[in-house]
Amino acid sequence: MSKPSAKRTASLTLAAAAALTLAFVTTASTSAYADGSTPQPPAAAALPSVSGSPEAAFTRIADFYGSYIDAVYDGDGQTADRLRAFYLSEPLRAELRKWEETNHADGVLRAQNVPLQWKVASTGSGMGKTNATVTLTWGGGDTTRVFVQADLATRKIVSIRD
Repeated sequence: MSKPSAKRTASLTLAAAAALTLAFVTTASTSAYADGSTPQPPAAAALPSVSGSPEAAFTRIADFYGSYIDAVYDGDGQTADRLRAFYLSEPLRAELRKWEETNHADGVLRAQNVPLQWKVASTGSGMGKTNATVTLTWGGGDTTRVFVQADLATRKIVSIRD
């Protein structure tokens, strides 16, 4: 009787290993708990998402706060100023300048520093305006809220209050 060639032996060994692997995977995937149920793979965590519309005044409030905080956090005063010019009404910009002179703080954030997180929640619309509460989260987990109003026709932010 002749000996199988080395090539044939390697092929047989690989086939046997593949069969064992397949048997193991099949057995593992059909395993059941004592109650007869089968294990489920862990659920993937939901990925964050952000959506909006350039036509919605509420979205403009959220867009402004996200972009403005990024610019201030990065120390980009020119971008912060351009964002104010684009998103805020002129009367509000004048009001903020006075507030900032009096309080020595950023009137949009109502603070001297930059929050680590922000959240914008709609509080409804009426009489041509949309309203939102902006929650700012600071180091240590402290939060403050500012109440923001935007004009539905112009989509400009017209009011920021503590």
